[in-house]
Formats: sequence, structure tokens, C-alpha cells
Amino acid sequence: MKIKTRLILLFLVLFGGLLLAFAVFIYISSARTRKDEYYEHLKREAITKANMLLDAKVSPGVLQLMYKNADNALFGEEVALYDTAFHLLYHDAVQIDKVKETKAMINDILQRSEIRFEQGPLQVVGLLFEHNGTHYVITAAAIDKYGLQRLQRFKYSLIFSFIGIIGLTIIAGYFFVGKALKPVADMVDKVEEITATNLDLRVPVQNEKDEIGELATTFNKMLDRLENSFDAQKQFVSNISHELRTPLATIVGELQIALTKDRSAPEYKEVIHLALADARRLVKLSNGLLDLAKANYDQTEVSRRELRIDELLMDARSAVIKTAEDYKVDIRFEQEIEDDDFISVNGNEYLLKVAFINLMENACKFSADHQCTVSISYHENKLALRFMDRGIGIAGTDIPYIFTAFFRGANMDFTRGNGIGLSLTQKIIAMHEGTISVSSRTGEGSIFTVEIPHLSH
Repeated sequence: MKIKTRLILLFLVLFGGLLLAFAVFIYISSARTRKDEYYEHLKREAITKANMLLDAKVSPGVLQLMYKNADNALFGEEVALYDTAFHLLYHDAVQIDKVKETKAMINDILQRSEIRFEQGPLQVVGLLFEHNGTHYVITAAAIDKYGLQRLQRFKYSLIFSFIGIIGLTIIAGYFFVGKALKPVADMVDKVEEITATNLDLRVPVQNEKDEIGELATTFNKMLDRLENSFDAQKQFVSNISHELRTPLATIVGELQIALTKDRSAPEYKEVIHLALADARRLVKLSNGLLDLAKANYDQTEVSRRELRIDELLMDARSAVIKTAEDYKVDIRFEQEIEDDDFISVNGNEYLLKVAFINLMENACKFSADHQCTVSISYHENKLALRFMDRGIGIAGTDIPYIFTAFFRGANMDFTRGNGIGLSLTQKIIAMHEGTISVSSRTGEGSIFTVEIPHLSH
């Protein structure tokens, strides 16, 4: 069932239920009012006839004749007058006697002063009447023919009005719901036009403040992310192809040259050495790509636990020193550690270690003395790490792009690299709700500052 139909049905059930309850309430209220008014009418008629009989001394025969000749004699008010001893003093039509009065009924009237009840369609009222110090009992009974007819007509009017209003509600609901959901229909039509080849298209946003506008805005933001993801994927595949092609072509070329003629053992060793160096570059590149893929996982898929940053830095330092004998990493605490939580984070050990190794290797690689200094400090909410070197620095024009995957700046001729490390490091730090920034001067060195929330924040 479509939302449009569901909304119309829900609105119809709600409105129809309320309207039906209102109509039933009005009908019951009208029926009760009619009944109460007719009881009062019977009471007045009974008192009037009693006064005519007792005060005006109108002959009972005359009153009976008036009753018989009335236009509505069949439904007219039949009045009977009794004394307190249950002696009949007057009756409009004894031969008809619509109400069969009993001694118990008279006693009930004497005790309660007035009674009202229904006998089939007949309404009956009995009351205690006092005249010149003498008590009498009067009963009056009749069918409210015209009142019941009006109530019946009113009931039919309510039924037909209910049906008509429900019909108009369906038509109006179909129109207004359709108008309200038109932006959704337009959105669906626009979404159907969007494919992988035209992700630049966007859903129109008519009103950003309503729910449909928020949905369209959210969908457009998702399209922005998808477009960026597709573009990054295309660029990523292109860069991978280029990065893999170069060392593979070099290895193939070196081996082909070695096969062209017989060579001496030292020459073969030189070829093997060059091929091995290119193979190591491929291994390092593949490891970097694997780590980059891990860093792009959904955060909920990455396991985390409590980690001490100083221990992670020591492990990273050991790994860096093993890669090159002349690399040096110095780790310093800028302030006394008052609480272990100040230097502990909730993170993934492997990924954070990869990020720290990348920063240490970069500092050593681009420094003439191959040395990196790491300082540890903390603030109220964050742990701060600074990776410093006295290397060649980074050109000002390159700084905005250094965290872009496969980007290599003006210093690429100084040492080999694949442009993955800093991009990977930024993703890992961002995954841990941290930030990384850089300040650098050409010829003086660079400082990479990492800030990560610690456990006491």
C-alpha cells in the first residue's frame, strides 16, 4: 500500500471516528432532551386538567369530550386523577386506559412525589398534586408522535450528512495528500534519473524547514558523499595502476636485459639486487594499500580497547629503527603524568601504530640526520603528540595537499615514496576522533601535531 493511500485511510478512520462519535453524541443528547421536554409537557397537561376539574369545576364529561374530539386523540395525553386511597376521580378514557395504574404505583408516587417511566413507546409521568390542602395523584401518558418523527428525521439527516462529509473528506484528502506528497513524487522522478554516470545531479529542495526538505537535503548530502567516493575510487584505481606499473615494468625490464646475454656473477647479483629493491617497493606499496583499506572501514567494524600512547610510541619506535640502522627516534614527556588516563585512549592498536610509524619514518626520511623527536603532552580533554624533524621541510604550496592519497610534493626527489603514508595517517587519526596538522619551513624542518581525546575527557 502506498503512503498516499495509507495516509488517506488513516485520516479517514480518525476523522470518520471522531465525526461518528460526535453524531452519536448529538443524537443521544437530542433524544434525551426530547424525552425530558415531553415529560415536562405531560406534567403541565396533567396539572392543567386537574385545575380545570378542581378549580374551574369543568364537568368530567366535557373534559372527556374534549379529549375524544382532539386531532391527536390516539396519541394525545391521557390524564387520570386519583385520591390517595386509590379511588379514581377522573379519567380521560377509561375504556382505553393506556396506563394500568396499580395501588403500588400510587404508593410509589406518594413516596417520591413524582415518577417518570416508559411503557413501550408510551411516556408516563405520575405526580403528587395538592389542591386546597388535599393531596391527589395524577398520571399522564402519551406518545410523543411529532417529537419522535422529528428525532427520526434528525437521525436520517445525521446519517446522510455523515456519508456526504466522509465522501467529501475522501476527495479532499486525496487532493491535499497528493499535493503534500508531490515533492516526494518529484524526488522519486529525479532519483530515477540519477545513475553512476551522472552523480552530479541533485534532488530539488523546495523548503528546507519541513520534513520532506530535510529528506531531500539529507539525500543530496548522501549523493555528495557517493560522488566523492566514486571520484576517489576512480582516482585511487588510477593511482594504484600507475604505482604498480612502474616497479613491475622496472623488474621486467631488468630481468629481460639480464637474459639478453650471459653475464658475470657480480652483474647477476646487481640485477637481482635492483629487482629485489623494486619488489620491496611493491611489498611496501601493497602493505600501505591494505592499511589504507582498513582505515576506510566503518568505525563500528574496527575493534577498540584502552591503550597507553607512550607504549604504542615505543613499539612504533622499535619498528622504525629496525627498518634502517641510521634512523633515530627520541620520545620525550613535556610534563609529568598525573594520571594514566591522560595518556590513554580508546583505539585500535594496529592502526594507531601504523599512523605513528608513518610519521616517524617521514621525519627520519626527510632529515639529514635521520632523527625524529616525539613530544608527549596533554590538556584537559586531549592528548597532544608532536613529531618534529630538522629536515628539508615542505613547500608552502604543497602543504594543502600532503594528506591527499598518492600526492608527492616538491621533495619527492629527496627520497622515494608512494604518497600513501600521510593520507593513511590522517584517516586513522580522524577515525579516533582526533586531528592532525602540520607546520613547516623549507630548509628548517616540519612539525606534525596529533591531538586525540584521552580517557579522562
